[in-house]
Amino acid sequence: MNDVTAQFVDGRQRRRLERRFGAHVAAWLTELPAIVEKLAAEWGLTVEGPAPHGRTSVVIYVRCADGSEGVLKISPDSGLATSEAGLLRMWKSSARVPDVWGVDAERGAILMERIEGETVARTGAVPPMETIGGLIAQLHAVRVSPAERMELRPLSARVQYVFEVCGRERDEGPAADIVPAALMHRGAASARDLAHGTVDVVPLHGDLHPGNVIDGGARGLVVLDPRACLGDSAADAVDWAVWKAESIAEVERRVGVLSDVMAVDGDRMMEWVRAFAPCFAVAKVNRGQTDSVEFDLMMDLCGAPT
Repeated sequence: MNDVTAQFVDGRQRRRLERRFGAHVAAWLTELPAIVEKLAAEWGLTVEGPAPHGRTSVVIYVRCADGSEGVLKISPDSGLATSEAGLLRMWKSSARVPDVWGVDAERGAILMERIEGETVARTGAVPPMETIGGLIAQLHAVRVSPAERMELRPLSARVQYVFEVCGRERDEGPAADIVPAALMHRGAASARDLAHGTVDVVPLHGDLHPGNVIDGGARGLVVLDPRACLGDSAADAVDWAVWKAESIAEVERRVGVLSDVMAVDGDRMMEWVRAFAPCFAVAKVNRGQTDSVEFDLMMDLCGAPT
């Protein structure tokens, strides 16, 4: 990685991109500075420096010609960028997503509003479930045209992807010796059954965890990085039901509040939580958190033998 590319991508981000897209992403990274330069010239941007990255893109802080602060997201997969821009625009009326100012489909780039603030994950503070339930309900209430709905993949495809990724992470890490494969298979089967339900079907964010929600202060909570799909609205609340929870009673309390605010069936939401619990358990193990109360909770939720 040359010095110019290193201005935008550190070693950790490079490894993330390689895991997601393969070793050939190195060629794309070599071209990245030239891509940024061309986009900056065409959109009248001043590049200010790297921003926190995700697994599928490089994110750069920029300033527009009118002084507006923005972010430039560039992905090796131009289809992902185009899809994300479309999804953000679909939810624009909710005021819970950043405004999209420009899209370059050929280069896989999105120019969007910069939201000042930290992600909920970085703050470490669990918001009131009434607030989270309201946020999710606002997203789900946006009117979506029949044409837009037809462009959304089904929730079952998202479920399959998540369990495939978690399965690989289990097999290739220390979780292989701690989280039984049978629990993964059972969770995947339960999630697949739930995903084929026909109740409360709405456009979902699909990846609505605390790392994808910014506390924007007066702007309120703002949602990033959608992986939208069409399916059971209860599925979007799973991460919030378990994040930093320490007991099944706490999870059940959160599910009760979330399901009430979102007007969905609480028992079904709890089934979603139990289905995804093995994935959360794998993540805890691979992060070296097997001695945590949260890991024990995930194993209890997925029915691991004691």
